[in-house]
Amino acid sequence: MSGFPDDPGFFGIIKEMPLFFKLFGGTIFLVVVGSFLYVIIRGLWTWTSNNASEVLTCTAGVVDKRTEVWGGTGNSRSRTSYYVTFELVDGSRIELPVRGDRFGYLVVGDQGELTYQGTRFKDFRR
Repeated sequence: MSGFPDDPGFFGIIKEMPLFFKLFGGTIFLVVVGSFLYVIIRGLWTWTSNNASEVLTCTAGVVDKRTEVWGGTGNSRSRTSYYVTFELVDGSRIELPVRGDRFGYLVVGDQGELTYQGTRFKDFRR
Protein backbone atom coordinates (compact mmCIF):
# COMPACT_ATOMS: atom_id res chain seq x y z
CA MET A 1 0.00 0.00 0.00
CA SER A 2 1.32 3.43 -0.95
CA GLY A 3 2.08 6.08 1.65
CA PHE A 4 0.35 8.67 -0.50
CA PRO A 5 -3.15 7.40 -1.34
CA ASP A 6 -4.38 10.77 -2.63
CA ASP A 7 -1.28 11.54 -4.72
CA PRO A 8 -2.58 12.12 -8.27
CA GLY A 9 0.95 11.85 -9.74
CA PHE A 10 1.81 13.05 -13.21
CA PHE A 11 -1.79 13.19 -14.43
CA GLY A 12 -2.71 15.42 -11.52
CA ILE A 13 -0.17 17.97 -12.71
CA ILE A 14 -1.56 17.77 -16.25
CA LYS A 15 -5.11 18.14 -14.95
CA GLU A 16 -4.24 21.39 -13.16
CA MET A 17 -2.46 23.00 -16.15
CA PRO A 18 -4.16 25.80 -18.07
CA LEU A 19 -5.70 24.75 -21.39
CA PHE A 20 -3.19 26.80 -23.40
CA PHE A 21 -0.24 24.79 -22.02
CA LYS A 22 -2.02 21.51 -22.67
CA LEU A 23 -2.69 22.47 -26.30
CA PHE A 24 0.80 23.88 -26.83
CA GLY A 25 2.48 20.81 -25.30
CA GLY A 26 0.26 18.45 -27.28
CA THR A 27 1.04 20.29 -30.51
CA ILE A 28 4.80 20.12 -29.88
CA PHE A 29 4.50 16.41 -29.07
CA LEU A 30 2.55 15.72 -32.28
CA VAL A 31 5.05 17.68 -34.41
CA VAL A 32 8.03 15.78 -32.95
CA VAL A 33 6.38 12.35 -33.27
CA GLY A 34 5.07 13.23 -36.73
CA SER A 35 8.55 14.29 -37.88
CA PHE A 36 10.08 11.02 -36.70
CA LEU A 37 7.34 9.01 -38.43
CA TYR A 38 7.76 11.00 -41.65
CA VAL A 39 11.53 10.37 -41.76
CA ILE A 40 11.10 6.66 -41.03
CA ILE A 41 8.31 6.17 -43.60
CA ARG A 42 10.16 8.18 -46.26
CA GLY A 43 13.34 6.13 -45.71
CA LEU A 44 11.44 2.86 -45.93
CA TRP A 45 9.64 4.02 -49.07
CA THR A 46 12.93 4.99 -50.78
CA TRP A 47 14.56 1.70 -49.78
CA THR A 48 11.58 -0.33 -51.04
CA SER A 49 11.38 1.69 -54.25
CA ASN A 50 15.09 1.17 -54.96
CA ASN A 51 14.79 -2.57 -54.30
CA ALA A 52 11.85 -2.79 -56.70
CA SER A 53 13.73 -0.92 -59.46
CA GLU A 54 15.68 -2.88 -62.01
CA VAL A 55 19.47 -2.57 -62.19
CA LEU A 56 20.27 -0.46 -65.26
CA THR A 57 23.57 -0.20 -67.12
CA CYS A 58 23.97 2.51 -69.73
CA THR A 59 26.59 4.68 -71.38
CA ALA A 60 27.07 7.91 -69.45
CA GLY A 61 29.52 10.68 -68.76
CA VAL A 62 30.47 12.44 -65.54
CA VAL A 63 29.38 16.07 -65.86
CA ASP A 64 29.61 17.36 -62.30
CA LYS A 65 30.64 16.47 -58.76
CA ARG A 66 29.64 18.09 -55.49
CA THR A 67 30.00 17.61 -51.77
CA GLU A 68 27.74 18.53 -48.89
CA VAL A 69 29.36 19.07 -45.49
CA TRP A 70 27.10 19.11 -42.44
CA GLY A 71 27.50 19.03 -38.67
CA GLY A 72 30.78 19.92 -37.02
CA THR A 73 29.65 22.38 -34.37
CA GLY A 74 31.33 22.40 -30.98
CA ASN A 75 32.83 19.00 -30.22
CA SER A 76 30.81 17.08 -32.80
CA ARG A 77 32.47 15.90 -35.98
CA SER A 78 31.43 16.97 -39.43
CA ARG A 79 30.16 14.61 -42.10
CA THR A 80 30.50 14.85 -45.86
CA SER A 81 28.08 13.51 -48.46
CA TYR A 82 29.31 13.01 -52.02
CA TYR A 83 27.24 13.34 -55.20
CA VAL A 84 28.06 12.82 -58.88
CA THR A 85 25.93 13.96 -61.82
CA PHE A 86 25.94 11.69 -64.86
CA GLU A 87 24.65 12.58 -68.32
CA LEU A 88 23.07 9.67 -70.16
CA VAL A 89 23.16 9.11 -73.94
CA ASP A 90 19.65 10.55 -74.37
CA GLY A 91 20.78 13.83 -72.75
CA SER A 92 19.02 13.30 -69.42
CA ARG A 93 20.97 13.74 -66.22
CA ILE A 94 20.90 11.86 -62.95
CA GLU A 95 22.60 12.81 -59.70
CA LEU A 96 23.52 9.88 -57.47
CA PRO A 97 25.06 9.76 -54.01
CA VAL A 98 28.39 7.91 -54.00
CA ARG A 99 30.81 6.75 -51.32
CA GLY A 100 33.84 8.92 -50.70
CA ASP A 101 36.32 6.35 -52.07
CA ARG A 102 34.41 6.15 -55.39
CA PHE A 103 34.01 9.95 -55.53
CA GLY A 104 37.78 10.39 -55.71
CA TYR A 105 38.15 8.06 -58.69
CA LEU A 106 35.53 9.81 -60.82
CA VAL A 107 36.67 12.81 -62.87
CA VAL A 108 34.47 15.31 -64.71
CA GLY A 109 34.62 14.36 -68.37
CA ASP A 110 34.96 10.60 -67.80
CA GLN A 111 32.91 8.46 -70.21
CA GLY A 112 31.89 4.88 -69.48
CA GLU A 113 29.21 2.45 -68.36
CA LEU A 114 27.08 3.55 -65.41
CA THR A 115 25.25 0.92 -63.38
CA TYR A 116 22.55 2.10 -60.96
CA GLN A 117 19.35 0.92 -59.31
CA GLY A 118 16.73 3.55 -58.60
CA THR A 119 18.70 6.23 -56.72
CA ARG A 120 21.55 3.86 -55.77
CA PHE A 121 24.91 4.16 -57.49
CA LYS A 122 26.31 0.68 -58.21
CA ASP A 123 29.33 1.10 -60.48
CA PHE A 124 31.01 3.17 -63.17
CA ARG A 125 33.54 1.65 -65.55
CA ARG A 126 35.55 3.74 -67.99
